[in-house]
Amino acid sequence: MIPDHLAVILDGNRRFAKQMLKAPWIGHKYGLEKTRQVLQWTCEAGIKYMTAYVLSLENISTRPKKELKMILNYLDQETENVLGNKDHTVHRFKIKVRFIGRLHILPKALQKKMAAVEEMTKKYKDHFLNIAVAYGGQQEIVDATKRILIKGLGGAIKPSDIDEKLIKAHLYTNGQPYPDMVFRTGGEKRLSNFLPFQTAYSELIFTDTTWPSLTKKDFDNALKEFGKRKRRFGK
Repeated sequence: MIPDHLAVILDGNRRFAKQMLKAPWIGHKYGLEKTRQVLQWTCEAGIKYMTAYVLSLENISTRPKKELKMILNYLDQETENVLGNKDHTVHRFKIKVRFIGRLHILPKALQKKMAAVEEMTKKYKDHFLNIAVAYGGQQEIVDATKRILIKGLGGAIKPSDIDEKLIKAHLYTNGQPYPDMVFRTGGEKRLSNFLPFQTAYSELIFTDTTWPSLTKKDFDNALKEFGKRKRRFGK
């Protein structure tokens, strides 16, 4: 058994850089390269959906300015890579890309390239990738609530219409199944405001290995652990 939807918290980039006696942003550079590799492993394993937690809202306000600038630069470069390289993993595996989060706070040029990536991949149907950038799970629920309230004030939604299905339809991940598995690297054992609504019954799997150090064996072991779990969904 493999997850239909794998959610990943890419943690440990800075610790990896520290171990190498490098600047923090070097860890993020290695982390980006690892993400491309793990995306390939995910597709090869037959997993249809992946959501990658790349940059939180908290990171934007708390990370040193130079480090944040370098992270955004790497994201910018990767969007250009997708747009200009037909051999990119996204194109080879026909992956439809969606960026989720409060994208409006990101640099305008980066927003434009993200939109171009979404447009370029919109017809792909083999796999789906959500890239969570400037993302916060509680904030996602707030944004969904605002959209529902606006429709309610306009008369399109009645209080009796509000249920789990309606809220799901207004989340960033609308149209996709909830994650079956959340995989976090780097040793921390918490969700850190990642998909709190969607992960109510997800299986949580953690590893001490930092994200850039993750091996195919580590990844396969996580999938094997998921396969051993007996999912009860509250029953």
